[in-house]
Amino acid sequence: MTHFTGAASGHSPRSMALAGELHAVGVYVLLAGAFLPIADFFIVNVALPTISASLKPTPAALELVVSVYGVAYAAMLVLGGRLGDRFGRHTLFVVGLSGFILASLACGLAPTIDVLIAARLIQGATAAMLVPQVLATFQATLPAERKTRAIALYGATSGIAAVVGQLAGGLLVSANLFGTSWRPIFLINIPLGIAVFFASRLVLPASRSPHPAGIDLPGTVLFAATLTALLVPLTEGHSLGWPAWTWVMLAGAVVLAVLTVMVERAAEARGEVPLLPPSLLKLPSMSRGLAMITLFSLGFGAFMFVFALTVQNGLGASPLQSGLAILPMAIMFFIGSMVSPRMISRFGRGALAAGGIVQALGLALLIGIIVSGWPKVSLAELALPLVLIGAGQSMLFSGLFRAVLADVPAHLAGVGSGVLITLQQSGLALGVATLGTLYLALEPTGIAQAFGTVIAIQLAIILVLVLLTGLLPRFTKHQPIAHPVEI
Repeated sequence: MTHFTGAASGHSPRSMALAGELHAVGVYVLLAGAFLPIADFFIVNVALPTISASLKPTPAALELVVSVYGVAYAAMLVLGGRLGDRFGRHTLFVVGLSGFILASLACGLAPTIDVLIAARLIQGATAAMLVPQVLATFQATLPAERKTRAIALYGATSGIAAVVGQLAGGLLVSANLFGTSWRPIFLINIPLGIAVFFASRLVLPASRSPHPAGIDLPGTVLFAATLTALLVPLTEGHSLGWPAWTWVMLAGAVVLAVLTVMVERAAEARGEVPLLPPSLLKLPSMSRGLAMITLFSLGFGAFMFVFALTVQNGLGASPLQSGLAILPMAIMFFIGSMVSPRMISRFGRGALAAGGIVQALGLALLIGIIVSGWPKVSLAELALPLVLIGAGQSMLFSGLFRAVLADVPAHLAGVGSGVLITLQQSGLALGVATLGTLYLALEPTGIAQAFGTVIAIQLAIILVLVLLTGLLPRFTKHQPIAHPVEI
């Protein structure tokens, strides 16, 4: 076991925070803060049938409960990272967390589906203020070895939060605490968020960029408009019969995307630091890694969405059973995340490719079990493929995070982390909007076939990622990286 100054020197978390350093306790507080918004994207999946019975939304409105959070989150993430660089990462962490707690209260008390969608929009925006500060603080305050482990642990936290979110959602909906049905899935954020709030005040150092970039208002507005113009029609189009306005918005998304690129290039040419710096995106580690993260997240977001609906609507499982069904995947993702830094350091890109192959095997096995055995499929039969999926994706996921941030300079920590999480979150929202919509369109003709089609597309995505791992920059082999928990 390796010990490092600060983590095991005997200095208290408070004294290190006052000295501008990050103790191990501070790392876990930051990860806890990131855990809540990430889990919240997925926690609603198992509650969707219950929310539908309670608030009587249209299918499109129900899908918006998931995707509007992702749109707001993705659109504001880079801005959140930029504001943290300028006004202080600890300050933005606390402000974002406070807003997230209040928005969670509004979600839990929402009397109608429209109020719930609006509150989810605010939840996503406040989460975007909070989450970029985590990676940015790691980048700015930790030495190289501890930084690598912290980023690996962040990748593990991201994946685990997604799975635990659905498990916790199942537990809370099934418990029906005081007859509140689905509402505790949001209200649980309040006590947890308050605990993180007070802990962060004690153990997080003040950190900001010595040369903060200006706020790129044109780039922020254009990027948000591009995401909105893309994801809203993809989410709403099928249920509304693809009216003319959906096609106009999709065409507008292309125009807005081109305009965004032009504006960002012009801003950088003037010596400014735009929202999405073209020079940063040209780094091989960023450009290739971000494309792969987006593809991975697209498939992952769709998987979590359709799995919950298939198990509940198709196999008749309760929300609790649906949450427990995903537990084998959560356990293996956690175990895999603990060993992935060592494996990646030793075997480099081959470890990522192996992880993708294991995940693809699990997806293929899951498709076979569902399609061939339907409707007489027990949840126990799904355990083995879910174990393979969790083990494989933990390796691929943490490796991609490490690759993307490998060459980001410290003074652009907030920008780099914001871009990374933006593309990750955009991929999750796009997965729900595209493959989730495809599933809902095919569901009336057969749930098993709908599930098999969507998961087959995810399988194809993973196989493409396996091939693309050879394009990533080489990892340092045999680097002495300790167990990622030893921050």
